[in-house]
Amino acid sequence: MARYFDVHPDNPQPRAIGQVADSIREGALIVYPTDSCFALGCQLGSRDGIDRIRSIRNLDSRHHFTLVCENFAQLGQFVHVDNDVFRAIKASTPGSYTFILPATREVPRKLLHPKKRTVGVRIPDHVVAQALLAELGEPLVSSTLLLPDEDEPMTQGWEIKERLDHVVDAVVDSGDCGTDPTTVIDFSGGEAEIVRRGAGDVSRFE
Repeated sequence: MARYFDVHPDNPQPRAIGQVADSIREGALIVYPTDSCFALGCQLGSRDGIDRIRSIRNLDSRHHFTLVCENFAQLGQFVHVDNDVFRAIKASTPGSYTFILPATREVPRKLLHPKKRTVGVRIPDHVVAQALLAELGEPLVSSTLLLPDEDEPMTQGWEIKERLDHVVDAVVDSGDCGTDPTTVIDFSGGEAEIVRRGAGDVSRFE
């Protein structure tokens, strides 16, 4: 059974956040809230966690996983960002955007797009997600919690707990999340390519 953490949306309880971070370090797969919708998350080096995310979402090897980072300094450790791209991303973070960029050697091979050697990165504008990332001290490997054959993500923590009780280890609930996933911008070719229109405003990238 998954542990259920009812966390305050504006002042997340340090003890609960600490317990969730500890469970991630021990290999847990969690569901947690972001500024777009609920996401699945695991530790950066967790092969088991990545495999479980693929299984839950029925993903193939071409799926771009996302490294959810606390801040820009952390993000810069895992992707190559030139000056023009730096300015564009900096102006849009934190926010509901995922950026696809060439990965550094810090990124496990299992997370990379098999041909492009790229990875998704983002910095969420969400109090609970930020508290968890600060406590963890490293990015979370994440993917939107969108189940196969469903058009929209689940928005309520209690429903997620009921449906995924035996396939995830913890559910962090701080109230309803939205149904729009992040806007995805691919900068791997040097120019902004809008891959998915979601919660973030795309006008600045058009």
